[in-house]
Amino acid sequence: MPPTVQRFEQTIGGQHYAIEVRPVVGSRWRACLIRSAGVPTALMPFYGATPRGALEALVAWLSHAHGIEADSL
Repeated sequence: MPPTVQRFEQTIGGQHYAIEVRPVVGSRWRACLIRSAGVPTALMPFYGATPRGALEALVAWLSHAHGIEADSL
């Protein structure tokens, strides 16, 4: 059975981000930016115990990088 993949869209600092969250080992989840065709991403993945936890970690980092407070999801 293929893993459950969840996709989210967030706008942070005026930039649109497509984020994919998928299970890894055990109860860990990994969130990373979805690559657009021909556009590489060097951003490391973020991990959490739940899909929401992994997503929140990535959104918090992106918000910090843009110099803004993370909005509640």
